[in-house]
Amino acid sequence: MKYAALALLLVFSTPLFAEKKPLTLDALYDPKTMVRFSGAVQRGFDWVDDTTFAWPRTDADGTLVEWRLFDLATGKERAYFDGGRMQHALEQTGLSADAAKDASRASNLNFDAKKARVLISAGDDLYVYSFGKNEAVRLTSTAGPEEEATFSPDGQRVAFVRGNNLFVTDLAGRERQLTTDGSDKLLNGKLDYVYQEEIFGRGIFKAYWWSPDSSRLAFLRLDERDVPEYTIVDDVDYHPNVKVFPYPKPGDPNPRVQLKIAPAVGGPIVTVDGERYSAGEHLIVDVTWAPDGTLTYQVQNREQTWLDLAAATTSGSSKTLIHETTPAWVDPLAPPTWLADGTFLWQSERSGFRHLYHYQPDGKLLGQVTKGEWEVRELHGADASFVYFSGTEHGPLGRDVYRIKLDGSGLQRLSTTEGTHTATFSPRFGYFIDKWSDVNTPDQVRVYRNDGDLMRVLDANPVPALAEYELPRPEFLQVKTRDGFPMEAMLIRPTNFDPAKKYPVYQSLYGGPHAQRVNNRWGGQGIQSTIFLQFLAQQGVVIWVVDNRTASGKGAQSAWPAWKNLGELELRDYEDAIAWVKKQPYVDGDRVALFGWSYGGFMVSYALTHSTSFSAGIAGAPVTDWRSYDSVYTERLMLMPQNNPEGYRKASPRFAAKDLHGHLLILHGTTDDNVHPQNTIQFSRELQQAGKTFELMMYPRTRHGVLDKKAVYHLQKTVMEFLERRLLK
Repeated sequence: MKYAALALLLVFSTPLFAEKKPLTLDALYDPKTMVRFSGAVQRGFDWVDDTTFAWPRTDADGTLVEWRLFDLATGKERAYFDGGRMQHALEQTGLSADAAKDASRASNLNFDAKKARVLISAGDDLYVYSFGKNEAVRLTSTAGPEEEATFSPDGQRVAFVRGNNLFVTDLAGRERQLTTDGSDKLLNGKLDYVYQEEIFGRGIFKAYWWSPDSSRLAFLRLDERDVPEYTIVDDVDYHPNVKVFPYPKPGDPNPRVQLKIAPAVGGPIVTVDGERYSAGEHLIVDVTWAPDGTLTYQVQNREQTWLDLAAATTSGSSKTLIHETTPAWVDPLAPPTWLADGTFLWQSERSGFRHLYHYQPDGKLLGQVTKGEWEVRELHGADASFVYFSGTEHGPLGRDVYRIKLDGSGLQRLSTTEGTHTATFSPRFGYFIDKWSDVNTPDQVRVYRNDGDLMRVLDANPVPALAEYELPRPEFLQVKTRDGFPMEAMLIRPTNFDPAKKYPVYQSLYGGPHAQRVNNRWGGQGIQSTIFLQFLAQQGVVIWVVDNRTASGKGAQSAWPAWKNLGELELRDYEDAIAWVKKQPYVDGDRVALFGWSYGGFMVSYALTHSTSFSAGIAGAPVTDWRSYDSVYTERLMLMPQNNPEGYRKASPRFAAKDLHGHLLILHGTTDDNVHPQNTIQFSRELQQAGKTFELMMYPRTRHGVLDKKAVYHLQKTVMEFLERRLLK
């Protein structure tokens, strides 16, 4: 708690009796007057060795000042490199002055393993700059962009994708093409939309992996020729801009995927298990190399009811090491973490909670490392004495850093401040950089030893604006469902709360599996942030956020009941929670509004068509028919449509439009390539056919998230005006 006191001192550093202002929409979101309530915390820390790290130091506006190096052994810091010299060296290669300047001032650099060189993409070509030599080399000069470029582990080569083919070049610019069949529908070393969105992670498109000795590359080949396409139309210009891309929906052909191995110097390419798993009906969800050069990968059946960890030789033959099943679906798991003795750590949800297991290289279980009714959230690695990980053993509202011995003894919580901790460990696990926040304190950064002792405060991130405004404080509590499940909740009472008054209720929700909304962490500054909810509370609204059991973060077992039947159990839990709220003497139970986006938009649409507990709802980018969402996510939770036809129909608000209760506002971006605007169009037609009135606001040139500052401001005004009409009257 001593660090929490320091944080409060730094954040609330205004005169003791300064008059505080109420929040305003302009202060939150007007591009001309926006106040940075989250501060400008330093980020991007990258360990160079076990006692030295680099980071891009930025100013209050987030603009790069310079890259810095900090040495824990001496406590001193210095400039990592001279940006002016780097710019000049790049200009000598023929790069324009503006492009060279931008490259030298980038806050996200693509380093080699030793942090001695940086790989730069500029003007559709690749360059390498060496810090020691102050020398830049141009690697490519071919038309077309080089994508997903990375150094080899030994730093002597660079791999990249051009025209959906995989290439390797040495540091003199001598390149070799490894694949030749790449096209718009055949992708080598690059992921398609659904693989990056639902399997490897949003924004991650790289689909190749260097072997530890830099001699080979494993890569995925995705064949999308049978995948149906979806069309996004931008109608702002006189002649529409049309984007057509493969997007498999439930029951459609998926991309046909193969795992291949190519020598880095060129030569015959090997296909891994070409016959064992039929391409297209299975998903390859992870690929990684063991230190001894064994290739491991995870494969699932299409409906994701099982997962195999397999090990392959460079000849392409493979065997199953671990076979995972659950009573419902199997989420994609983290890759194995290899230890110095050749054994590995594996994460599994087989017990109903994600925990660590210790295995021999051949897949024989040596023992369970962590256990209990809590979750391991991230495995950082291990040294000779301890395994280091982050998890929820202390409680589900935050996240803490722990260490434990390999035999499962000696569990120690390293982060002792209440809230949410995100750790970045040094290469040999001697230290970790910790980003911490709680619901009242924006992110702060510190360095700790591996036993939890504090070494240095890197960035206390004081935010004077927070002290200028009167912010109602969130309260955490629990509410039980009718069958006794304890739901975590957050309540924010209105400013100048009067228990004799009757207040309306605004509930912000999401509801999807494993997607907590109730967390003891700083909530940022978006439409679903805590500070926006505090703004609403100042308008005389009781704010209510509760996690239904499937979204609770209390283990996989709490999420599995949603399998094949989305919406029903989630709504039942929400009804139990709002019933508790309505019993409070200060609540007007006839004025309860919901807000949700994406899966939350689905839940708002589902609630207003399947319940009379809510008087109004705002559905942002809602899934209104699960047949209209992507195959991988939907089939994981619902199976294929032919295997669960009634479940699909019951879970889709579109088919319950005639039962709409309360006032509904739908918000959607016209170029949303995730939850397509088709969902809103289909739902709108059914509502109209049923004679149900509703409100609709579309955002041109807006994808799944509203990012344009003026559009964000408009969105907030639209929400507020709807609430003034439907909730605050």
